[in-house]
Amino acid sequence: MSSHDPGGIGAGAEHGEPFRATETSFDKQPREAEMPGGGVDEPVSVDVADVHPSLADPTVVAQMVAAKRDVRAQVGEPLLQMQDVTLKFGGLTALDSVTFDIRRGEILGLIGPNGAGKTTCFNALTGVYRPTSGEVLFDGASLGKRKRHQITQMGIARTFQNIRLFNEMTALENVVVGTDARHRTSVPGALFRSRRHRHEEREGMDRAMALLEFVGVGGRATDKARNLSYGDQRRLEIARALATEPKLLCLDEPAAGFNPAEKESLMDLIRQIRDDGYTVLLIEHDMRLVRGVTDRIVVLEFGRVIADGTPEQVTTDPAVIAAYLGVPDDAIA
Repeated sequence: MSSHDPGGIGAGAEHGEPFRATETSFDKQPREAEMPGGGVDEPVSVDVADVHPSLADPTVVAQMVAAKRDVRAQVGEPLLQMQDVTLKFGGLTALDSVTFDIRRGEILGLIGPNGAGKTTCFNALTGVYRPTSGEVLFDGASLGKRKRHQITQMGIARTFQNIRLFNEMTALENVVVGTDARHRTSVPGALFRSRRHRHEEREGMDRAMALLEFVGVGGRATDKARNLSYGDQRRLEIARALATEPKLLCLDEPAAGFNPAEKESLMDLIRQIRDDGYTVLLIEHDMRLVRGVTDRIVVLEFGRVIADGTPEQVTTDPAVIAAYLGVPDDAIA
């Protein structure tokens, strides 16, 4: 991972100098504005329009955060395929011949009762666990024995059920870490601050700021992650995942701990992410949220797929109702 200059968006800032930003990347006359609060522990509200006036325009923000990766799969075609995946831990079968696909451009919900295997399935398709048998294909290539950073570079990004942020880094620095996944600067290039390194660093800062504005925490860019509210930390984690420029964004219970208003806002954000060209996999317990935002739902029970269809089809499926409500098996027609 290349080193990042915490001094500013504009090239040339040295460590410890005030956070600065230039507008050169927006094809305007350069304008430098200091952001208050850089390196200060106290919360400081930042008006993103003072840093980059262009980011006050939602259209510009949407363009900057839009998916730009080349994807082989066409919209509506399978982007990720779980093919007869079985995962065992000793004598325990956590996933049993799981088969489903995630189609490009959709929001897919993965649901099931506690212990159904949702997070295990999530970990299998993001490289945390390697299947005992079966195969996971992503955009035409097998994940095989690839390491997690290689899977990230392929285009799969995720958030976590338990928030995992760099608490002592600012919100902006957390997102910049994500942009590094796409950088091509060599270690010597980063050490000697080559032209490519400075360009990637400046571009990464610009994109990180746009992502913070996109998810709704642009005003807290200079606050340390640990000082953000729980909801803002969730949004920050989504911004960091998007910074890796994924083809598939995997969200593991992003609404956990949210109140109804926060859930409505999250649903709007997930729709905006999809509308910007991303494919989304969502694990969530809140059925109202899942029904309101997904295009299709896959249901797991005891490590097996028991339903796959539209929200209307799945929520009226007797097998799904039985799984959630405990209806006796002989009562299912």
